[in-house]
Amino acid sequence: MRLSGKVAAITGGARGIGHATAVKFAAEGARVAVCDINPELMRQTLAAIRDRGGEAEGYPVDVTNKAQIAAMVANVMDRWGRIDCVVNNAGIVMDAQLKSMTDDQFDKVIDINLKGVYNCTRAVVDIMLAQQSGVILTTSSIVGLYGNFGQTNYAASKFAVIGMTKTWAKELGRKGIRANAVCPGFVATPILKQMPAQVLSDMAKKVPCGRLGLPEEVANVFAFLASDEASYINGAVISVDGGMTL
Repeated sequence: MRLSGKVAAITGGARGIGHATAVKFAAEGARVAVCDINPELMRQTLAAIRDRGGEAEGYPVDVTNKAQIAAMVANVMDRWGRIDCVVNNAGIVMDAQLKSMTDDQFDKVIDINLKGVYNCTRAVVDIMLAQQSGVILTTSSIVGLYGNFGQTNYAASKFAVIGMTKTWAKELGRKGIRANAVCPGFVATPILKQMPAQVLSDMAKKVPCGRLGLPEEVANVFAFLASDEASYINGAVISVDGGMTL
């Protein structure tokens, strides 16, 4: 198992890509801290991991709340003694065209999608520095590469986490810590499943692979990047989009 002996904290870990990543990491041998704001979904993720023989604990974490993040980190260290990987996956969308976007819509998306990534990474970086090893992984988006209609706030946040990822790769690479970002395309998460079938069909037609992605396909990339097999991958921005941005 490629993540045997490693400890990973995954934010937004109870739904969609985060859920799939938590389950995948545990299947690969990692001990997983599932961090989310939804207790019921978190219980479901923990059950999915434990039913397969994996080891995981759930932590109520709002990534804008530094006290909750600190409590999670302290608890993980007390329980498992190390943190090898953080997956910054928590995020929201609050879409509107620029002319209609409110300050509240902009600020909330930036606070969670951007500052939340900073908050969680800042909370674990000293541990990784002491270990002289660690992996920082962040969910960006193809919107963070190309922009998208009606997503000023989301695009800004996803562009920005790419910039932070590249900066951390330069700052921390010589200290044994790697930082990489993954940019999913159209992935069949619960958010997309709320859209009309015709809209989803039209989205799939834009993808050379001819379909939407699966959360597990993004989780597979995260698991590889977290593993020692990816030991020379640092500062990378990897699209998982079925070729739709070609």
